[in-house]
Amino acid sequence: MKRNLTRIAVALCALPASGIAMAHTGSHPLTGFVSGLTHPLLGPDHLAAMLTIGLLAGIGRHKAWMPLAAFLLCMVAGAAAGMMGIAIAGVEAGIATSVLVLGLLLATMARLPAPIGLLLVGLVALFHGNAHGSEMPLAASPALYGLGFLLSTAALQLAGVGAGRWLRRGRGEWLLRGAGAMAGGFGAWLLLGV
Repeated sequence: MKRNLTRIAVALCALPASGIAMAHTGSHPLTGFVSGLTHPLLGPDHLAAMLTIGLLAGIGRHKAWMPLAAFLLCMVAGAAAGMMGIAIAGVEAGIATSVLVLGLLLATMARLPAPIGLLLVGLVALFHGNAHGSEMPLAASPALYGLGFLLSTAALQLAGVGAGRWLRRGRGEWLLRGAGAMAGGFGAWLLLGV
């Protein structure tokens, strides 16, 4: 058991270094389904936010599907706005702040009332969706890119839920707090670069 927890800790420590570039630099090719599927995995800000949302949902008192569904729906709404040319002011700072806030919530094991948590998740999703929606018209197939992006985002969040539930049962609270601290630190670092 202890060896498994150590492996998870090492994997969580590697998350911020998993992408070569930020998700929204324009350096990632936007060509279709496979591109959309891999984009969340290669953008460390998206990766950190999605896993953290999943971890929070996995350890929460409420039904885990609620924040995940709220996120996906609001992300689609933000993406649609971005595709129509409606940009949210300060979207990059909003994304960086979302990673910081989500990390702090996990690090402190905060328990938000369901309406406030869902509102926060929706706001985070609007920022993430808007940034990617603004990029999507560049894709050869925006619909396929969006579908791949949506599926990958959902898979990351579900992985976070599974890990959160497993760690909660296995007395891995220190790993959850550590992952939150790392995500929060990464969000702070992103804010310095915005």
